[in-house]
Amino acid sequence: MELTLVRLAGNEALPTLVVGPSLGTSVTALWGACAELLADRFHVVGWELPGHGRGAPTTESFTVADLAAAVVDAVDRTLGPVPFAYAGDSVGGATGLHLALDFPERVTGVAALCTGARIGTPDGWHERAALVRASGTPVMVEGSARRWFAPGFLERRPEAGTALLHSLQDADRESYSLVCEALAAYDVRDRLSSISVPVLAIGGSDDEAAPAALLGADAAAVPGARFVQLDGVAHQAPAEAPSTVATLLVDFLRDRHHEAGMKVRRAVLGDAHVDRAVAGTTDVTRDFQDFITHYAWGSIWTRPGLARRDRSIAVLTALVAGRHFDELEFHLRAALTNGLTRDEIVEVLLQSAVYVGVPAANTAFGVAKRVLGESADG
Repeated sequence: MELTLVRLAGNEALPTLVVGPSLGTSVTALWGACAELLADRFHVVGWELPGHGRGAPTTESFTVADLAAAVVDAVDRTLGPVPFAYAGDSVGGATGLHLALDFPERVTGVAALCTGARIGTPDGWHERAALVRASGTPVMVEGSARRWFAPGFLERRPEAGTALLHSLQDADRESYSLVCEALAAYDVRDRLSSISVPVLAIGGSDDEAAPAALLGADAAAVPGARFVQLDGVAHQAPAEAPSTVATLLVDFLRDRHHEAGMKVRRAVLGDAHVDRAVAGTTDVTRDFQDFITHYAWGSIWTRPGLARRDRSIAVLTALVAGRHFDELEFHLRAALTNGLTRDEIVEVLLQSAVYVGVPAANTAFGVAKRVLGESADG
């Protein structure tokens, strides 16, 4: 199965957040408003269910686990093998739980919205699949208008509700039915305790399709998971409460990137250096320390496109060019940690002398003499 990935907001220099749709919706209609609120924090991309939105229809059966594998494949094809955060609603949330179970090394955190470890009953899903195969997806519009949204939403936000209901009406009947059958077979309740990825569960107080009480119980079975109930929200939380959902995601995922960044920062610069920086943090520098840990170390240094030793070469050259010799000192030590030899560091500085300038390289060699001498003594 090959899923369609859609860019929603943000740019590729930011941490990647992949968002997933609900049955019967296009990911743009469901997540568009929320994604715009996240655009300065994340590169937000969404995936489409087969036959929904921009997704190609299918006639082949699949499971929710297959959807999770296809999400990873779509990210790899489009963005490369990058780690990513994930948030999904309904079947998109179920896909997120499978990502946490089957691909824990790829996801930094999973937000599961308006979903559960099992949704509905097998008989109910098979009945719906048969109905839609016979009559098409328009037969679901009237009932979905009642189930999807909390009372008053369609009056307050008619454009958002209409976009979602139009995506339901336009969905391919066979693809929709195959999603129903995937949900009929979906049940990971007995696997929740094995999830090691951070999980945020968000339920709607008025959600009849995936009751918040059941999602809360599922979250309680996941080690360390957090559950939040949104009042006045039903089954389409990203569209019904985009600002609240965006705030919850920022708070939840910011911690994940900070954690990943601190791990790499310590591995590259050493515990002693990082401990000194953290100990010296004040109200003036706290936001800056968070910034470099989150973006420089948690977003750039964790990317898979270059090995750490290659990133060190780039950093050393840039620091010589910018005449940032205090930073050069500890990045020379980091280069040794990252696998560069003393001879390779000398070559980098010689190369810099040609393209950056001899005076800057002369000072850089003075710093290197001291640092590499320490290394030789050690």
